Amino acid sequence: MTDILRAMWVFPLVAAAVAFVFAVLLAKQYVERRRSYQLLWAIALLMYAAASVAVAIGALNGWSRLAFEVYWLFGAVLNVPFLAAGELQLLVRGRTFALVLDIVLVFLVAYAISVVSGAAYDAHALAQQLPSGKHVFGDGTPAHRLPQLISIPSYLVLVGGTLWSAWRMRGRPELKDRFVGTLLIAIGATIIAGFGSTFAALGKLPLFSVSLLAGIVVMFWGFLRASRPTAVPSATPAPSAN
Repeated sequence: MTDILRAMWVFPLVAAAVAFVFAVLLAKQYVERRRSYQLLWAIALLMYAAASVAVAIGALNGWSRLAFEVYWLFGAVLNVPFLAAGELQLLVRGRTFALVLDIVLVFLVAYAISVVSGAAYDAHALAQQLPSGKHVFGDGTPAHRLPQLISIPSYLVLVGGTLWSAWRMRGRPELKDRFVGTLLIAIGATIIAGFGSTFAALGKLPLFSVSLLAGIVVMFWGFLRASRPTAVPSATPAPSAN
């Protein structure tokens, strides 16, 4: 059983690779189009990749405080707010709104890093195959509560925004790929935030590792589907004069 658990490092490592490719494509789009939400999503995916690498290292070689902090900060706390902020910038255009969101993100990053880096931790809890924040930082401590304060509301914003985007595209054949892709992104985010966080809290490394990979693959699939060229509706022929 121990060998099987240790082999779970493969899944988060592949998830990290997928997230990295995803981030590169988004960064390329940002360079070409200069859409700020693409940059935020690229940063979020790089965070996801870093957190997944930390999980792979922890599963393979055991957890250090640094590995757990990287996983906690970039996986459990910060990547979802960047995804959500990108979704909001996609839906609500305007420099002032984007600036306010950027300031909020800077504050969240600084606050989360400050809380986690200054938190006391239980070294014995790091001996688990998949340590939980509850056991590492202590139940109800500020570091343990960060996902509840930051990630959960951000997830609701992200999924609400993607579903709203999909709703606006319903019934338009030329936007079918974008409609399906948007729904897949919401499903992938739910796999990660819903199932993944539950398995993480329970310390179920195999299920958590699989959910990391499954969620990011579904999100990437949705992104690729939504990025297909939009079909131009064919013009309806004018009625014959005869």
